[in-house]
Amino acid sequence: MTTTRTDISAHSSANSPAQVLFASLIGTTIEFFDFYIFATAAVLVFPKLFFPAGDPTTAALQSFATFALAFIARPIGSAVFGHFGDRVGRKVTLVAALLTMGLSTVIIGLLPTYASIGILAPLLLALCRFGQGLGLGGEWGGAVLLATENAPQGKRAWYGMFPQMGAPLGFLCSTGIFLILSKTLTDAQFFDYGWRIPFLLSSVLVVVGLYVRLKLTETPEFQKAIANNERVKLPISTVFKEYGGRVLLGTFVALAGFVLIYLIVIFTLSWGTTALHFARKDFLVLQMIAILFFCLTIPLSALLSDRYSPRTVLIAVTLAILAFGLGFEPLFATTDAGAMLVCLSIGSVLLGFTYGPLGTALAELFPTPVRYTGSSLAFNFAGILGASLAPYIATWLAGHYGLAYVGFYLSTAALITLIALLMMKKTA
Repeated sequence: MTTTRTDISAHSSANSPAQVLFASLIGTTIEFFDFYIFATAAVLVFPKLFFPAGDPTTAALQSFATFALAFIARPIGSAVFGHFGDRVGRKVTLVAALLTMGLSTVIIGLLPTYASIGILAPLLLALCRFGQGLGLGGEWGGAVLLATENAPQGKRAWYGMFPQMGAPLGFLCSTGIFLILSKTLTDAQFFDYGWRIPFLLSSVLVVVGLYVRLKLTETPEFQKAIANNERVKLPISTVFKEYGGRVLLGTFVALAGFVLIYLIVIFTLSWGTTALHFARKDFLVLQMIAILFFCLTIPLSALLSDRYSPRTVLIAVTLAILAFGLGFEPLFATTDAGAMLVCLSIGSVLLGFTYGPLGTALAELFPTPVRYTGSSLAFNFAGILGASLAPYIATWLAGHYGLAYVGFYLSTAALITLIALLMMKKTA
């Protein structure tokens, strides 16, 4: 046992804080970059190129259904990658998750369209989207654990927010590329080949991410679990038998954040460029500026979480999201660019305060031997409930009942999250 402890100490010192934080950040940035370029293309490109010509609304809904498919795959990815993450280790599993996501994304950039191969085009697109979901299902939990399980005392939320920064950074990169393409290519060029460029560029980012992660050693907490013979034979079985209630609680804790992020990123882009008649490139600029507030508030939320607890911060911001939903119609019915920027920025600030402490809060619900599986399942079940159908539901509600009901949808999700947070024990 003495020798084992010495080995653990040696391994623990092999990763510097800069290595750990950059590796956790770069991975989720790549993952969310891949995810967002699909989300943007699902609004702008896929309805026209991968589905039969006809009613534009039907094509858009079919495209959103393909987008939603990844959220069904994500819990499967959580179970598969979580098993190996809790049995074999965080590092190897993170590398495999990144490869799965990256290869699926690059293949999308090479797919022929509906005009070339007919019904096979949307089927292949759906298959690749499923692969993206599998990869992201295993990526998020591992990245959060890579950070939090290397965190010094009193800085768990600060370390845990670095993987969360991947969401806004990935969005900025993906939206920036689409914006550049919109400005440098004609519509004909964009729909002919330009939309493929972001998917193919993902291969470069994946190589960078793999290089960084392959140089890491295992986290100290996982090494300690190995030394103490704490690993369980089948993590997912243990999670559902002994910690099923925590998975459910974690799912509802993350619900409002998922609904909000996909309303702000996906629904508003579709709504703004159709119902409100904003030019595509103009609305993308507004979203990019607003997402900067997402980036800036994540570190602030982490500092507050280390001081007061992630749960306390999440309760406060969830109350604000509930109020934001009640005012959704007057906020997002505007056709003024300045007013729309303010609305998007408010939503982005709320996203930052939600997303910053979320990873740490979910990780702390589970012990080390099943933490990868448990936290990943909770996060990705929330993705199914809160994000997979959010653009579809919001589009349907806005079309049939008006924009106010989209806000009621968000407020309802916030109320469920608030109840879950009040039931959750305060963590130190």
